[in-house]
Amino acid sequence: MEFWFSEFHTPDVKHSIRVNRHLYSRQSEYQRIDIFETPEFGRVLTLDGNVMLTERDEFIYDEMITHVPMAVQQCQDILVIGAGDGGVVRELTRYDRVRSVDLVEMDPAVVEACRNYLPGNACRLDDSRVHIHFENALKFIRSCEAEYDLIIVDSTDPFGPSEGLFTKEFYGSCYHALRDDGIMVNQQGSPFYKEDALAMQRSHQRIVSTFPISKVYQAHIPTYAAGYWLFGFASKKYHPVNDLDAAAWEKLHLHTRYYTTRLHVGSFWLPAFLEDMLQEVER
Repeated sequence: MEFWFSEFHTPDVKHSIRVNRHLYSRQSEYQRIDIFETPEFGRVLTLDGNVMLTERDEFIYDEMITHVPMAVQQCQDILVIGAGDGGVVRELTRYDRVRSVDLVEMDPAVVEACRNYLPGNACRLDDSRVHIHFENALKFIRSCEAEYDLIIVDSTDPFGPSEGLFTKEFYGSCYHALRDDGIMVNQQGSPFYKEDALAMQRSHQRIVSTFPISKVYQAHIPTYAAGYWLFGFASKKYHPVNDLDAAAWEKLHLHTRYYTTRLHVGSFWLPAFLEDMLQEVER
């Protein structure tokens, strides 16, 4: 008998992946954590029935949320919120200039599961520059003042446990935690289905009202809703395209599978329907 994992993208749309083995399942204090082994996407991490990453396409998300800001600013001190799987940390620690990475993850069970079953993501969590804090990100960031060059908000979708990471109060705390030339990057979800699109608009509106520079960029991730995903780039000083130092980034000779400096520029050129949606809340 075949075993399939299905994730509902809307009440009328679901995405299904055939499963070879159910490797891990645990109900933690915060959420249900499952890891499946699949023939097409390798190992798949889900939280509360929602796909967080697959071995096959996680590089797209992790590279785009990390290398876009790192190619704009010479970031040294970085705060990562969420990302307990370790993929963002893996990409950040490839930069010699990075001095410290504070990883704030609510659920230690996620880190434990990924260390054991997704070592390709969690492989750099023990880097000496990485400091893991198992606590509430909202409380953690309230005590920070001008400490970071970059904040990466790698949260789950703006529903349930992560809802507080999409509020105006949270973005204001991020603003104060950044230095005068600091950058915040966050995942903005998909603009395709109605509920997701409205959540994206709300989040963008709050960021626009907090940061002087706020742009949205895109990537195509097969296992995420509609295969189309957005990120937000917000900064006190830097424009994500005008201030891109492509030559300097290319001199680092970092091998990537999705990100390039050419794609960096192109990812900020958005389709007309999305431009219209963003303009609705920017007025």
